[in-house]
Amino acid sequence: MSINYVQLSPHHFDAVIALGNQVHGDNYLDENSLTGLYQCSWSNNINASWVAVLTADELHKLNVSSLRNTPDGYLIGFRLTIASNQWMPDKWCSPLQWDVPREHVCYFKCNTVDAELRGRGVGSRLLKKSIVTSKQQGALAGVAHIWLASPGNSALSYFKACGGKLVKEHTNRWQQYSIEDSYDCPVCGVLCQCTAAEMILKFNQLAQ
Repeated sequence: MSINYVQLSPHHFDAVIALGNQVHGDNYLDENSLTGLYQCSWSNNINASWVAVLTADELHKLNVSSLRNTPDGYLIGFRLTIASNQWMPDKWCSPLQWDVPREHVCYFKCNTVDAELRGRGVGSRLLKKSIVTSKQQGALAGVAHIWLASPGNSALSYFKACGGKLVKEHTNRWQQYSIEDSYDCPVCGVLCQCTAAEMILKFNQLAQ
């Protein structure tokens, strides 16, 4: 199967929104929120966000949606990463427990892979791509809030396998989005009560 990895660009937006809302729930992403995340992916003229696309000759193997066609191929996954100098920790973050200066910590916002193609290393490859470009931006580590209600708790297992360490668990992490942005959680419905695991991945501890 031929999968290409390219840095996120505006011509991927419609496909990223379609896949993100399919996996994470309605109103998880829209054009305004994704535009803001894309702009925050950049630092030192380097983009830390990536997408995975499948070539046209492989599409017959999937239940495809025309919404996910892009000039680079059929979008099957994406990793949204905010540059270390483009965000500030909020109440859901514990920077005193990171053991890395906050100004050198990027934020892993979202990693999403088509359900039909999970288990093939796509998510890990997207993360590795983001780590490389985040390091080029000056980051020494990345923080993520891992969705503990993911099927089989696969998100936690995946991030641990990539080197992530648990910092703290946060209840009702995404509830404000249900209230303010009409986010429809695929587990809880209209009022999300899911718990997030705040995790840190230190780049100097990763195998080269």
